[in-house]
This record gives sequence, C-alpha cells and structure tokens, in this order.
Amino acid sequence: MIIFYAFLIVVILLVGWMVAKYNSFITLRNQVTNGWKQIDVQLKRRHDLIPNLVSTVKGQMQFEQETLEKVIQARNAAISAKGVADSAAKEDVLSSTLTKLFALVENYPTLKSNENVKQLQEELTSTENKISFARQFYNDIATKFNTAQQVFPANFIASMFNFKPAELFEIQSAAEREVPTVDLSLKK
Repeated sequence: MIIFYAFLIVVILLVGWMVAKYNSFITLRNQVTNGWKQIDVQLKRRHDLIPNLVSTVKGQMQFEQETLEKVIQARNAAISAKGVADSAAKEDVLSSTLTKLFALVENYPTLKSNENVKQLQEELTSTENKISFARQFYNDIATKFNTAQQVFPANFIASMFNFKPAELFEIQSAAEREVPTVDLSLKK
C-alpha cells in the first residue's frame, strides 16, 4: 500500500509539474505576442508620421521627388510586412530611405529651419528610439521563451504541446553591422 501511495504522489507531482510548465510556456508565448504588438504600435506611429513629413517637405524639394517616392514606397512595403523577419527587412529599407531624406533636408536651409519639419523629425527620432527599445524587449522575451523550450526536461513538454520558437529581430543589412567612421577633427 505504501508503494501505491508513493507512486500516486510521484504521479501527482509529475502532473503538477507538467501543468506548471505548460502554463509558463503559455505565459511566455503571450509575453512574446505582447512584445510584438508593442513593436507594431510604434511602427504604426512611424508609418503615420512619414506621410506628414513627406507632404511638409514636398513643395520645397521639387528636385528630390525620387527620394520622396522611395520613402513612400518603403513605407508602403513596411506596412505590408508579414512576420518578424519580413518586417525587420522592410523596416531596414525604410530606415535607410528616411536617413537619406533627413540628409537631403539638411541641404535646404528653409526646410532645416521649418518648425513643422523639425517637429516631425523629432517625433520620428523619438519613435525610432521607442521601436529600438520595443525590439530589444521583444528579443529578450523571445529568447527567454525559446530557452525555456529547449532546456531539459521542459523540452519534452514543449514538443508534446507543439510550442514553436519565436523569431528574433536581427540586422538584415550587412552595412548596419559595420563600425561607423567617426571623424572629430576640426579640419576644413
């Protein structure tokens, strides 16, 4: 009879552990989803700001229409992105075209001093920082979720209930991995 009770206690503990592990996977998966939604909110904000910036500078940048069109095309492509990897790739292209636009704005003194342009640039910069923090949070929680699925013996529970690893945001462009050149000399 003691063996039966010992066996019953082991089974109860094992089932309790399985339930707890399953619930922790669900919690982590929901946090990963939340992390992705936070990125999505910031990307929407970014996508909403871009047409305002383009329309603000459009009149004074008649010779730069190609750049403005590329910004809008990159924005539209980024909006249609599906999944983490696709979003990361398309957002990298958008970031690159925005950088070119900001560089061009510097060549137009009236735009550079325009309060609307300054405000939009500041809002976009703030949004870029928020996107960066949201991506970092997402990658942190996704890594935690992936690790929880891979450690022994929890990996049996993860595979039994078909939990899949979360994709991480990664740098898509090799140019972004390069160390920037900084020249602080005062030569002219």
